[in-house]
Amino acid sequence: MATTDRSSGGDPARTLSLLWRDAREPATGQRGPRPAQSVDKIVDAALALADAEGLGVVSMRRVAQALKVAPMSIYTYVPGKAELIDLMLDTVYARMPRREPAGTQWRDRVTAVADDNRDLFERHPWLAAVSTNRPTLGPGAIAKYDYELRALDGVGLDDVDLDAALTLVLGFVQTCARAAADLRTAHQESAMNDEQWWAANQPLLAKMFDAERFPLASRVGAAAGAAHGSAYDPAHAYAFGLARVLDGLAVLIERRSGT
Repeated sequence: MATTDRSSGGDPARTLSLLWRDAREPATGQRGPRPAQSVDKIVDAALALADAEGLGVVSMRRVAQALKVAPMSIYTYVPGKAELIDLMLDTVYARMPRREPAGTQWRDRVTAVADDNRDLFERHPWLAAVSTNRPTLGPGAIAKYDYELRALDGVGLDDVDLDAALTLVLGFVQTCARAAADLRTAHQESAMNDEQWWAANQPLLAKMFDAERFPLASRVGAAAGAAHGSAYDPAHAYAFGLARVLDGLAVLIERRSGT
């Protein structure tokens, strides 16, 4: 079974100490030589590696190589990859740009939150593959959570439903991001885009596929393929799916508010 990277996989005490380290960093006014490395430098090097080559290549050794230091020297600052992943996650959350909603309604606010997260996954594709069922509990993650909850605050949901509604939206965005990442990987591995792949495989499929036996699949598949130029269009799937998620939340909000 393939190993899945996940948040909060390291030592809780060490991880929390690192995540909330601002007040614990050595004062710059201290005498003596300044440290050659810092937690921030290590995290930035790890992020650059993950963004360029994927999270799978990130190791303490590779980060040390990027910083041109001995691997053991960075263990002084970060005890291992599990803690490093939490630091990477919390850092990108803290740096995450936030757009202004297009309007004042809750749908506009939630759409802005969803679009912000979609952009985050596009800037850092490795994020989509990280399991965050146990959140990092760092300042970046908590600030992100607090900000995004406000998109639905005051619409009539209780706190449990408020959390569940946000989780639903963010889970949908992450699912779309994973599908988009899988499609990019398929393009890279086959050296063909979807249009080229279908052009190469359609003659073979035509020999096997019986349209009379599967009339509905034939009709709908042809219509979708003609509309998207492929079997799957990430942008259409995101726009269509987000609208349906918001429609579902609208029903819940109306029911809770009695309207």
